[in-house]
Formats: sequence, C-alpha cells, structure tokens
Amino acid sequence: MFTGCSHHTSPLRIGGKWTARIIRCLEAGPRRFSELEVPLRGITPKVLTETLRSMERDGLVTRTVGGGIPPRVDYELSALGRSLLTPMAACCAWAAAHLPELEDAREAYEGNPAPAPLPEAATGR
Repeated sequence: MFTGCSHHTSPLRIGGKWTARIIRCLEAGPRRFSELEVPLRGITPKVLTETLRSMERDGLVTRTVGGGIPPRVDYELSALGRSLLTPMAACCAWAAAHLPELEDAREAYEGNPAPAPLPEAATGR
C-alpha cells in the first residue's frame, strides 16, 4: 500500500484542530499572539504556543522578535505555509459542495446499531 513512500512519518500536520485555522488567520499577513487568540476563540495559550512552535519547526510559520519592552513577536506564514492556501481552499470548496451528503451519512450511521467488533486478527492483538 505504501510502496514508493520514502518517509515514515507524515510531513504535514495540518489535520490538527488548530493548524488550519491558524493558517487562515495568518493568510492576510503577520499577527501577534494576542491577535491570534481573538479569532481562535476556545484555544488555550498553551495549545496556541505548542501549535505555533510545531508550525515554525515544520517551516510553515516564521516568528519575528522585534524591539521593545516587552518584545514584539509576530507570526507570519512562510512561503511553504502559503503554499497550503490553495489545497485548503479546494478542501473547503469540496466540503461546502458535499456537506449535505456528509450530514446524511452521519445521520444514517448514528441511526444504525453499533458495528460488530473487529476480529482479533484485524486489531493486531
């Protein structure tokens, strides 16, 4: 199934709850930490810090520390981070076009009894 894949770990971490939202928040340009907290209602400072660090490590975001007391810190999408905007827009368009189908499938699934447990061999035990 994975023939031809040279990597063992996923190179992208955009599937997390906050990464794609942060990318959208930075789409218009650099923002300070406190400016990100407002549109990302519900994110804790710890999770925002961890997510930004992860995105910086992966090269999706740049962090710039300016002068002043306290120092001004800005976060901005890198060129690599900006390259995700087009595929994200395609995903949003797909979701908008297929939302009724997704909702119907979820509703139908919830109306069915719980699926039978997997055989032991399939669970790897």
